[in-house]
Amino acid sequence: LKKMMEEQGHTWKDFAVAGGGGEAAMTVLKTRAVSGNPPAAAQIKGLDIREWAELGFLTSLDGVAEAENWDQLIPPMISDVMKYEGEYVAVPVNVHRVNWLWVNPEVMKDVGVEVPTTLDEFFEVADKLKAEGYIPLAHGGQPWQDATVFDAVALAELGPDDYRKAFVEHDMDVINSAKMEEVFAQFAKVMSYVDDDAAGRDWNTATGMVIRGEAAMQIMGDWAKGEFTAAGLTPGEDYLCAPAPGTAGQFTFNVDSFAMFTLSEEEDIKAQKDLARTILEPEFQTLFNQNKGSIPVRTDMDMSDFDTCAQA
Repeated sequence: LKKMMEEQGHTWKDFAVAGGGGEAAMTVLKTRAVSGNPPAAAQIKGLDIREWAELGFLTSLDGVAEAENWDQLIPPMISDVMKYEGEYVAVPVNVHRVNWLWVNPEVMKDVGVEVPTTLDEFFEVADKLKAEGYIPLAHGGQPWQDATVFDAVALAELGPDDYRKAFVEHDMDVINSAKMEEVFAQFAKVMSYVDDDAAGRDWNTATGMVIRGEAAMQIMGDWAKGEFTAAGLTPGEDYLCAPAPGTAGQFTFNVDSFAMFTLSEEEDIKAQKDLARTILEPEFQTLFNQNKGSIPVRTDMDMSDFDTCAQA
């Protein structure tokens, strides 16, 4: 993206802030925005986009959106989140599926077990793996990673309707139900297959454990695929991707997106518009998503060059 922007004559100034869940980055962004020095764009997700827009920090991208037909290219479920009062204020980059199970097939073969498709199967398989000295589930003990596994278990136990009622609509009947107690019980059981050193571990370190064959499985979004790709591994052969146990046919997702801040300099505004346009162009959509592990947010893309996990 930086290279594509520089080819258009713009200067790229990186302002990356490390930290898996992005909390540190948000703190820095707030300081910059409040002191009147916002970046042209910042990676902001989901409903946070609306909060920034309500505070008056974001600029309309409708000129670019209309010229580039964004409404025809982006699914409404996603474009709605990118808009504030009907106008685009952010541009989506991709769609990540979160409820994936990443598997080392060599380890499974060594123990003589199959990829689990239900939670009960997961517990059976995990017991056998543990008995043979493998870590059944690679995991990093950070709040957002715990939430990722919890989400997958909740979806498996509740099904999509009750999951939506509980976590999107905040329906207290579902939240206080016996079904929800079962979610917590199953979550605790799943977490019992994680090793004792998981506290504070980064997600990509956990993925490395699966790659090296120390651990058999990881429940993580498809950004984990970027790690397998970087290690030169082929999906379907060197590693397997499957829906998290009990969630076949269901799709929890999140979308990386860049919210665009109100700027005063004409040159900066032009760069910002070019950035917004370039992010959604097929060339960047293909290149970025093939490397990150996600899929394009545009619905008109040719997926034939993408790997089997992405196509699934």
